[in-house]
Amino acid sequence: MPIEQAMVLAAGLGTRLRPLTDRMPKPLVPVCGKAMIDYGLDALADAGVRRSVVNVHHFADQMEAHLQSYPRLEIVISDERTLLLNSGGGLAKGLKLLPAAPTLVMNADLFWVGETPGEGTNLQRLADFFDATTMDMAMLCVPLNRTTGHNGKKDFNLSPDGRLSRYREGDTAPVIYAGALVLHSSLLDQAPAEPFNLNVYFDKAISAGRLFGMVMDGQWITVGTPEALPAAEEVVRKHGGGI
Repeated sequence: MPIEQAMVLAAGLGTRLRPLTDRMPKPLVPVCGKAMIDYGLDALADAGVRRSVVNVHHFADQMEAHLQSYPRLEIVISDERTLLLNSGGGLAKGLKLLPAAPTLVMNADLFWVGETPGEGTNLQRLADFFDATTMDMAMLCVPLNRTTGHNGKKDFNLSPDGRLSRYREGDTAPVIYAGALVLHSSLLDQAPAEPFNLNVYFDKAISAGRLFGMVMDGQWITVGTPEALPAAEEVVRKHGGGI
C-alpha cells in the first residue's frame, strides 16, 4: 500500500539565498518558473500521498497563500510563526497533526529530476523499501556525482545491507542525504517540545543499527545561493521540468 501522508519541512530562513529571501521564503524561490516546494509536493502526489503537513515561519503568510492554491494534496499548516523549532522540533510538532502511520518527510528546498520512466518514482520505491520492524528511518540518498549545487560534503556511508553510518574519511560508499525519508510517525512521540536538530534521531538510529538508505534515481538539486540558480535551471530544463 502506498504511504498516503507526509510532512514537508519548509520553515527555514534561507539566509544564504539572500537577497532573494529578503522578500520571499526560500521554498517559493522559482526554479524554471516553478516554486521549489512544488517540485517536492508534486513528487509526493505522484507517489500516492493524499495529505501533507507543511510547517511555516519565514514569510508565513506568503507560504500559506501559495499552499492554499496547490491543487494535488490536502495541505495542513503547522504554524511556527512565534518560534522556529529547527528540523527535529518542527517535525515532531507537525507529526502530531497526522494519524499514527508510516509518513514521508521531505525538505522543501531539495528536489530531483530525471527519474527513469516506468521504474516507480523515488518516493514510491522508498516507501516500499521501508520496513518498520527493522528500521527507524529509511533515507533517500544520492552519490556526489549526481548532485547539482552541493558543497561536496559527504553525509553517510552506505553499507551493502543498506545500513547507514556517518561518513568517515576513507569510507568506500559515501552518499548524501537527498532530503527525503520515511518513518513511522510514532518515532517522535517522546521528542522534546523545544527546538532541536533531527540529526539527534539520525544518530540514535545509527547507534541502534536502524538507519537505512536507498540510492535515488535521477539528478538531485539544491539551491543554496543565488549563484547556484543557473546550474539548477540548466539541469531542470535538460530533463523537461519547470513550467
